[in-house]
Amino acid sequence: MKRLRCAIYTRKSTDEGLDQEFNSLDAQREACGAYVKSQSTEGWSLISRTYDDGGYSGGTLQRPGLEALLADVKAKKIDIIVVHKIDRLTRSLLDFAKLVEVFESASTSFVSVTQAFNTTSSMGRLTLNMLLSFAQFEREITAERIRDKIAASKAKGMWMGGNPPLGYAPNGRSLKIVDVHAELVRDIFRRYLDSGNVRILLYELDRDEIRLPKRLAISGRASGGGKFTRGQLYRILSNPVYAGKIVHHDKVYDGQHDPIVSDELWNEVRNLLDKNRQGYHAKGNRAFGALLAGLAQTSDGRRFKSNHACKGRKRYRYYVAEEATENVERPIGSAIRIPSRELDAAVVHLICEALSDPLTMLIEAGVELSSASLASMDARVDLYVAAIQRMDYFSVRSLVRKVTVGLSTLEAEIAVSSLCHAMGLPDVKTAETLTLRSAARLTRTGSAFRLVQKNGRSVVRQRPRQDIAKHFVQARLWWNELKRGEARVSDIALREGVNESWISRMVRLNFLAPAIVEKILDGTLPAGSNLSLLRHHALPLSWSEQQKFLGLE
Repeated sequence: MKRLRCAIYTRKSTDEGLDQEFNSLDAQREACGAYVKSQSTEGWSLISRTYDDGGYSGGTLQRPGLEALLADVKAKKIDIIVVHKIDRLTRSLLDFAKLVEVFESASTSFVSVTQAFNTTSSMGRLTLNMLLSFAQFEREITAERIRDKIAASKAKGMWMGGNPPLGYAPNGRSLKIVDVHAELVRDIFRRYLDSGNVRILLYELDRDEIRLPKRLAISGRASGGGKFTRGQLYRILSNPVYAGKIVHHDKVYDGQHDPIVSDELWNEVRNLLDKNRQGYHAKGNRAFGALLAGLAQTSDGRRFKSNHACKGRKRYRYYVAEEATENVERPIGSAIRIPSRELDAAVVHLICEALSDPLTMLIEAGVELSSASLASMDARVDLYVAAIQRMDYFSVRSLVRKVTVGLSTLEAEIAVSSLCHAMGLPDVKTAETLTLRSAARLTRTGSAFRLVQKNGRSVVRQRPRQDIAKHFVQARLWWNELKRGEARVSDIALREGVNESWISRMVRLNFLAPAIVEKILDGTLPAGSNLSLLRHHALPLSWSEQQKFLGLE
């Protein structure tokens, strides 16, 4: 007689009662073992290995015990699988069809103890499919009842379980406020309104070393203690639970728990999130925009938009204000276009000058200072100034609220609350913004404008011009060739692939005053005096006259 190897599979949907000395899995295994023993005359023999799944639903095949059973079936270590009831193996008709296919490919039979049939006969397979259909129907009806109960409970404002959001702890079918964590949540809401940007908020929290509080989940898993992420901040700022609401799908109900933030604060944050989300989708997925994008405007209220132009592989960025209407006095002619690096640097320079005397700056803003706050400020001011000087995006954006470019002045409105946070000062009731001013005027150079001082000097020291330096070197080499008689202008033009007029104009650079050359190379030449001007104008030979011509007296 052929020996038939039998394996018993047991399952229970919940882990309730599994810690008892004799539980549901033991009862199933005992009944199946007795059945196998009764079939010993047919050659049935029980293998020693057990396959148990305690606390796993029959609606999925992702179960450790079942996966081990299927692995042994595919290895042809099992001839008959014995279960107490069919739904112990699966409640899904589709999943059962997959299991039967695996069993048949391995020539393995399936037997149910209480339902007295196996899959070796066509009648057994028909009966099995009918029973599984009813088991799946029962499971779906049960799921619908649970969903309806949850929906009705949430409509009454009840908390239906799960890990509560930061600031709350479970309290039966409601939530209770955890005061320490709730204050952090309120601070996050207020900071977001001050900064207006989640990226800046994330930077400020990290800068102030504010971390996620350590908490213990319902499952017993510890969490928290690390840095916030953007996703976590978005979930906190958009969670209606903090306003005392309960959400079920797309419906919002009044909750039975107390709110952490006021309705006014919640609505302001929600509106700002919606506004920023629309702007994000409109502009596309970019890491960072221009430093002052959306903050700069002209004195007549025209907004500067960030724009750029490309020449070869180099990109030139600008802030552009559209042409004024007929009803508005235009500052200078038509549309205004300012190189972005110049306006950015001018605003940063203005802020850093004010921060050179932070005490006076804070007193002017109406901030009351104590000896403890002064000590905290001294420890942070140098680091903060350094961040502003290197044009750190988050530092500048969290501080500046508005930049106004006028005919003769440059103004920057800064947020006093952000300044206090950066200095490590406590929240104080003071003016919302402080306005910084400097004398600067707009002057046209080519198609763009420059910010210059009264004497014509650029407000911001320009970077050394490596491209112009190359022109001076080339002009000197060509002049040496002409002076030594090694070549004529026409010969050099033919060799370089340019016209003779270009060579003649470039050679003139050899006769510039040394002081002018120095200022061209280090970027301190007055606005409007560029290389094009020097090439196309017949400058006098006298160095002093050249300096007068360029306004360098």
